Amino acid sequence: MKGYVQVYTGDGKGKTTAALGLALRASGAGLKVYIAQFVKGMEYSELKALRNLSDSIVVKQYGRGCFIYKTPKEEDKRCAREGLKDVWNVMLSGQYHLIILDEANIATHFKLFSVEDLLDLIHGKPENVEIVITGRRADPRIIEEADLVTEMKEIKHYYQKGVQAREGIER
Repeated sequence: MKGYVQVYTGDGKGKTTAALGLALRASGAGLKVYIAQFVKGMEYSELKALRNLSDSIVVKQYGRGCFIYKTPKEEDKRCAREGLKDVWNVMLSGQYHLIILDEANIATHFKLFSVEDLLDLIHGKPENVEIVITGRRADPRIIEEADLVTEMKEIKHYYQKGVQAREGIER
């Protein structure tokens, strides 16, 4: 089966959720999935659920926590670059059909690794591997290279009324 490059971006909720839905679908079809989470280093409810599918879905975090409201430190950059290197090895191993680079767009936005590094990965993709790249602020060059781009647009969100992230719904 031919693999494509998908991008889920935009300011609306649901980018990671859409990617995880695709991972679940792929797992149900007998495909192997690797999820690399950039920036994220915290425990999320979906990680607990995915442990039950560890024979078909592997999740690895390449972040130390959320720095979005601060300047990333050199250690954040090191973690992300190590993650991108790991993804290269995973992608070329032939063991995985679907590779999700969760928050890779944010990683390039904050210069944890370069857009050129991400483009190199896309260009090096084996024919049968599907890649999904999530995160706000997708670089136009990534959008241009992708085969499918979905923009999540926020119309209305209860965060604006002070509702915090809820266990099992947003985290």
